[in-house]
Amino acid sequence: MNPKILILDEPTAGLDPKGRDEILDQIAELHKVRGITIILVSHSMEDVAKYVERLIVVNHGKIAFDDTPKKVFAHYKELEEMGLAAPQITYIMHALKEKGL
Repeated sequence: MNPKILILDEPTAGLDPKGRDEILDQIAELHKVRGITIILVSHSMEDVAKYVERLIVVNHGKIAFDDTPKKVFAHYKELEEMGLAAPQITYIMHALKEKGL
C-alpha cells in the first residue's frame, strides 16, 4: 500500500507522552521520506505547533482559519472563544510583548 494521503483522527489519544512523541515522529518521517500528505485531527495544540506546516481550524463545520500555525495561533483569543487553546509558548510570548519585553 502506498497512499498519497493519510488521514489520522487523534492517533495519539490515550498514549503517554513518550508513546505520543514516538508515534508523531513516525508520522512526520512518513511525510518526509515518502512524501505522503498527512491530515491530522488533534486537539493538542502543542503537537500541532510542533509537527504541522499548515493548520486548518474548523468551527461548527466551517473553516475559521487556514494558514501556518504561527499565523493561526496569533489569533489565540478567537481560538479560545472556539474552545481551543493555543500552545503555552503563545501565551508567554504575548504576555512579554504586552509588557514591552
